[in-house]
Amino acid sequence: VQLQASGGGLVQAGGSLRLSCAASGRTFSRYRMGWLRQAPGKEREFVAAISWNGGDTYYADSVKGRFTISRDNAKNTVYLQMNSLKPEDTAVYYCAAAPISTLPMTALRGYNYWGQGTLVTVSS
Repeated sequence: VQLQASGGGLVQAGGSLRLSCAASGRTFSRYRMGWLRQAPGKEREFVAAISWNGGDTYYADSVKGRFTISRDNAKNTVYLQMNSLKPEDTAVYYCAAAPISTLPMTALRGYNYWGQGTLVTVSS
């Protein structure tokens, strides 16, 4: 699976952005999809994940209620709608794909395929 993330940019605090991640290949619907981020000087962290059919979603506590993950298997695309953005949301955002497994969807080690990342900068 090859992943291409887009939609990052500069936004003021309180604003919104929608990230998209287009996947190649015909097996997209077999993968769990996640968004993860890495802020300057910090380790990569889990943000949100969605099950193969969209029936289950998971969020980091820091984004719960503000971010929404969704997917369109017909378009091989996963989205991250980000509202009420804060300066601490500034990071490079990566989409990633994980084969279905017993690992929790919040586990970074479960994601085998990664996109190139898109930078989100939130100004105060």
